[in-house]
Amino acid sequence: MSLLATARQFVKNRIAPDFHDKRLAGLEGLSLAAVLKRKNPYLFKAKAVASAPDLVKQLLLAHLSSQEETLFGAFLEGLAIHICHHAYGGQKSTAEGIDLEFTRAAKRYIVSIKSGPNWGNASQIAKMTQNFDKARRIAGPNIHVIAINGCCYGKDASPAKKRNYIKLCGQDFWHLISGEPLLYQEIIDPLGHEARQRNNEFEEAFGRLHTRFSMQFTQDFCRPDASIDWDQLVALNSKAKSLWQP
Repeated sequence: MSLLATARQFVKNRIAPDFHDKRLAGLEGLSLAAVLKRKNPYLFKAKAVASAPDLVKQLLLAHLSSQEETLFGAFLEGLAIHICHHAYGGQKSTAEGIDLEFTRAAKRYIVSIKSGPNWGNASQIAKMTQNFDKARRIAGPNIHVIAINGCCYGKDASPAKKRNYIKLCGQDFWHLISGEPLLYQEIIDPLGHEARQRNNEFEEAFGRLHTRFSMQFTQDFCRPDASIDWDQLVALNSKAKSLWQP
């Protein structure tokens, strides 16, 4: 089986259990209190959200967006390691903060995989560079180690202008780990495998949850005229158990 074929097969085999199933399970295991405590009530007040169903829907969508980014990022990391394993014998790294290690053209690559190019703040980037330095020291002076911040999508105009690593995004990243210049396009089609059926299933579950949460929210956080009791909502989200004294 060719590299492109094995990549496409991995996507078809793993997109359901690694993304769709976990996405649905996360929805089914959700509670209204958990969502209300994690999201910023001041933001939704500033957006002039006035009805319980509208607020609940926006809260759910914000929560699910974060969850989906995490799930799909983990899936893409697994795909990248799988592809690199078939292309260059790449392996999941055991080094702190390093996701992938492989050798290509007598050079040892260590890779920290991220979903997209705008993934972290200054302290997170500093931690990544520290992990790269530590991995180099462990490898020893006789091993030519090239550190890569690999981003599964996006672009970077100056990949080599980093302190101790190269940032490769999108096509450049997939080309590095596979040797195939068009792999970044080849893997897009199989992502739609069973997507319509699984999305219909998800939308049905979302609709049921939205209805249930809206009823619960109206009962617990709305006044008799059905307006939102923002004071009560903010208290659930932010009230201290005991007021700290300076």
